[in-house]
Amino acid sequence: MPESLPPNLLAKRDRLLEILRDFGRVVVAFSGGIDSTVVAKAALLALGDRAEAVTADSPSVPRREMDDARQLAKQIGIRHRIVETQEFDDPDYVRNDGTRCYFCKSELYGRIEALLPLTPSPSPPGGEGEGVRGAAIVCSGANLDDQGDYRPGLRAAAEHGVRHPLQEAGFTKADVRALARLWDLPTWDKPASPCLSSRLAPGVEVTHDRTARVEAAEEYLRSLGYRECRVRLHEGELARIEVPSEGLARLADPAVREGLARRFKELGFRFVTLDLEGFRSGSLNSLVSLETRKLYTGTEQS
Repeated sequence: MPESLPPNLLAKRDRLLEILRDFGRVVVAFSGGIDSTVVAKAALLALGDRAEAVTADSPSVPRREMDDARQLAKQIGIRHRIVETQEFDDPDYVRNDGTRCYFCKSELYGRIEALLPLTPSPSPPGGEGEGVRGAAIVCSGANLDDQGDYRPGLRAAAEHGVRHPLQEAGFTKADVRALARLWDLPTWDKPASPCLSSRLAPGVEVTHDRTARVEAAEEYLRSLGYRECRVRLHEGELARIEVPSEGLARLADPAVREGLARRFKELGFRFVTLDLEGFRSGSLNSLVSLETRKLYTGTEQS
């Protein structure tokens, strides 16, 4: 495929590959979203069989996302492992006080670190060499735009020494999409798909039942043709539906509304509401206290 990126993006691509080559060996925390897919593709190009992708599997991950991750890893050609994470056993995660993502990422990176092979260290004089961790560098798909959002998971990444090659190479989200399109990756225009637990408002405990209900509710909206949608779960088992503003009127149409309300009630939601502001990524972040935001980001974000 002929190169069709502007020179500045071609330079960023080359820088990305250079950074990954310098790492020597990497394990990509691979969700199957656009960002981690680009990192996985770049890692394979830069390092070949010294690159690997690891995907977390838990009740917070939609089944369609797990299927996508498997298919994408196969298409890219990178070695791929799936590891079961146990964040639902962590009361700090389940409490969902606005810091849930920190404990989720801590669990994930800890699991990945446990997979890293031992590398022989130089033998001391007169002794045997000992294995040491650190054969591979763990990489995330965080890009520059993520720095301007409330993301406690980035603190967990820093504590585990995770690197963010897209950020280091200067990639914005738009840059990532452009490179994904150049590389003919099917995720180039894929909507973001955060974990199911992110749909639960702060203060609403995370449970298997709730994430399963949210997943089923969003699948119902997709069956109606909504490619981008969110079902936010608030206290009182209230479902707040977000779809792009141009799709609001259709959900209010009696022929659609009645079937939607019936299906959501079958799933166990007590109240079903339509957010008139439309789809907004991260809209629940506004419910996180300023104290918590400062604790996990060091900034006051509005």
